[in-house]
Amino acid sequence: MKTIAFFDVKPYDRIFFDALAPGYDMSMKYIEAKLNADSVVLAEGCDGIIAFVNDTIDEETIAKMDSMGIRVLALRSAGYNNVDFKSAFGRVHVLRVPAYSPYAVAEHAMALILALNRKTHRAYNRTRDYNFSLAGLTGFDLRGKTAGVIGTGRIGRVFIDICRGFGMNVIAYDPFPAEGSDIDYVTLDELLARADVISLHCPLTKETHHILDVRAFSLMKEGVYIINTSRGALIDAEALLDSVKRHHVGAVGLDVYEEEEAYFFEDVSGEIMEDDTLARLLSMPNVLVTGHQAFLTREALENIARTTLDNLGAYYNGAPLANEVCYQCSKLGTCDHKHKDRCF
Repeated sequence: MKTIAFFDVKPYDRIFFDALAPGYDMSMKYIEAKLNADSVVLAEGCDGIIAFVNDTIDEETIAKMDSMGIRVLALRSAGYNNVDFKSAFGRVHVLRVPAYSPYAVAEHAMALILALNRKTHRAYNRTRDYNFSLAGLTGFDLRGKTAGVIGTGRIGRVFIDICRGFGMNVIAYDPFPAEGSDIDYVTLDELLARADVISLHCPLTKETHHILDVRAFSLMKEGVYIINTSRGALIDAEALLDSVKRHHVGAVGLDVYEEEEAYFFEDVSGEIMEDDTLARLLSMPNVLVTGHQAFLTREALENIARTTLDNLGAYYNGAPLANEVCYQCSKLGTCDHKHKDRCF
């Protein structure tokens, strides 16, 4: 039986991994700490590591994994921007979960839009204090409005379908358009200028880092809604705050944040928040922040557990690693598998 060090464990993770792991002849060593160069020593004697999106998998962390003889890292997430792949190549196989439930994330994005538009979060707080005034709660019909979708992978396409179900017009930007689709693709600048709601559904890369920056906000309509359920660093948080303060951005729904590692997934309610930008955003009535929970459905959690264990099982059984991410590939995240169905 293989022993796997499972970092940054949460109660909802254990439910599904505990149920499925025995079927893979694996046992989990659950570790509450996030994975980094200091905590990786807790995996001593284990056969592999399971990590998450906010773990720090840098050169030092990978070097220590290598010295302990750990050759496989299974990310229980789709994103992998927290991994130093240059250091990992030839030492540690990095596996991921490319799709767990596009519906979970896309539905959460629409939930943020609906809550912000109809002010349901504010109404909830009022009515609990027996305040049933409707002043300040006016929204608008989504029907006929234009949704601008940046990124048309699986999640983006599901979100497009949801928007169309509300009668919205949809335009999209993606440097790699979905072939054979009926999606109305436009340039990024045109999308920024036309959209009433802009929703991000793209990975974080060098090209997409701060895709919404000062210039991008200057091109947007006054009153535009910004939704981000992808990666925090897609948005320049300082530029976003400035646009909200100037009343140029009408509302913001964030499930991710540029510097979320210190706060998200943890209870820090008894601490003073040192991130002034996040604190200012949280104080604003037209900003709704959720703590990276868009993925959190039963279906998604089960799919994450099953795919993660499938990935590890394939590695230990010498099978092809369909979900391996390789630094040496022609396109990061889409492995050419030139080395006997593995990256090395």
